[in-house]
Amino acid sequence: MHIEPKLGPVMIDFEGLHLTTSEISRLVDPLVGGVILFTRNFESQAQLASLIGQIRAARRDVIIAVDHEGGRVQRFREGFTKLPCMQTLGMAYEINKENALRDAKELGWLMASELRAFDIDISFAPVMDRDYGISDVIGDRAFSSDPTIIVALCSAFIAGMHEAGMASTGKHFPGHGAVSADSHVDIPVDGRSLEEITSHDMRIFKEMCEHGMDAVMPAHVIYPKVDDQPAGFSRIWIDILRNDCQFSGVIFSDDLSMEGATVAGGFEARADAALSAGCDMVLVCNNPLAADAVVTHLADFESSAQSSARLTNMLGKTRIGWAELRQTERWRNAVKLANQLNSRGA
Repeated sequence: MHIEPKLGPVMIDFEGLHLTTSEISRLVDPLVGGVILFTRNFESQAQLASLIGQIRAARRDVIIAVDHEGGRVQRFREGFTKLPCMQTLGMAYEINKENALRDAKELGWLMASELRAFDIDISFAPVMDRDYGISDVIGDRAFSSDPTIIVALCSAFIAGMHEAGMASTGKHFPGHGAVSADSHVDIPVDGRSLEEITSHDMRIFKEMCEHGMDAVMPAHVIYPKVDDQPAGFSRIWIDILRNDCQFSGVIFSDDLSMEGATVAGGFEARADAALSAGCDMVLVCNNPLAADAVVTHLADFESSAQSSARLTNMLGKTRIGWAELRQTERWRNAVKLANQLNSRGA
């Protein structure tokens, strides 16, 4: 009888190109259910394959994630296709909707298929924030300022991801684009009413619940007219996501090391706040001591069967190896498309 893995609620990272003994010890803790890779973990495709082999040897049943959206946010470069920023697709949509939707699907497939070739489960993508022209951290990562265009292009992009065997993660619920502060280094505050946020930003996430969105990452943004806690620590916002938006997939916290998370207290308190609010998995990045502290603190934590099942759905599905992928006509055409879109955006 096949037994599904039970994934723990903590996602961790690593310091370098290969796992250390202490990192392997951290990885095998049953409370660790995911790992996220950064640019510092990538030197070449051969090295990446070796690193992932180490991870899989230690833990077969762990989600391997990366931020590989395209444009400014693409962790692996050498040997991988340079993906255009998503704003390029939004601009193309204004000219020819059908072509832009086709291109979005192919870029989603290309991004996901190249990562799946190396046994990476997910990229935290796509960005579903609106571009209001005031957020540097969002900016051209957003498809558009128009919710209708964002929903259309995200739906196509996710369809491509699914064809490559990768689940999607929409970010940053309920919308990060209307604040100028960067939650990596600041504590953004969005003073709009719930009604305004719902009609202008959250409607995107609500519609995407019906268009293939498998997971959501809430914003480290405070919306004081709704709650005094950032969305990922807020039972109110998570309840809105689960009940009003009818979302049944995974909820990942954003990185607990970010400045926007500090309002909840120390790392243990941040993890408690996110999990008690309803997140399925918390990310603890760029601070191995904090990761150890969180894992130790959660020693008695028991993920619900429902949460564990949701996380298991994020594991990669089908994939083909890199050499075989490069032989396909679809890959060659998708690479040409990416190069063309990059030229337009240059």
